[in-house]
Amino acid sequence: MRVGIGYDVHKLVKKRKLVLGGVTVPYSKGLEGYSDADVLIHAIIDAIIGAMGETDIGFFFPTTDPKYKGISSLKLLKEIRGIVKMRGYGIVNIDSTIVAERPKLNPYVKEMRSNLSTVLGIDSNKVNVKFKSPEGIGSIGKGQGIASYAVCLIEKVG
Repeated sequence: MRVGIGYDVHKLVKKRKLVLGGVTVPYSKGLEGYSDADVLIHAIIDAIIGAMGETDIGFFFPTTDPKYKGISSLKLLKEIRGIVKMRGYGIVNIDSTIVAERPKLNPYVKEMRSNLSTVLGIDSNKVNVKFKSPEGIGSIGKGQGIASYAVCLIEKVG
């Protein structure tokens, strides 16, 4: 068994959709980034990559490659799942936390978990998504961005 930790943060900006866990969340701002800037999925990808002993998301999906511009992070996650499988590992579980002052995200957790478990090919009870408010502290607490943390456990299969 191997464990990996992931982290991502993006700035909130106007004229972008807010996408978290593959869900478009109604909000006046979205996350700035090369892809859809889904911080939850990016943190999960980094956790999976870390568990495999690899570098980071930018190594696999460089911002210098135009094919990743505006891409859904669910597609990136699917590609990483294929790499995990090809290397003889299976994903045991994911635990993640989104850190945001707003919007309130609880109404979207079930859909996020469903999206993630479907793409990862694991039961939704093995994908945990939680939310924490920074209580107005720092740039995220002032509503300037959203961050996410994730932990992934993988195991050798077969």
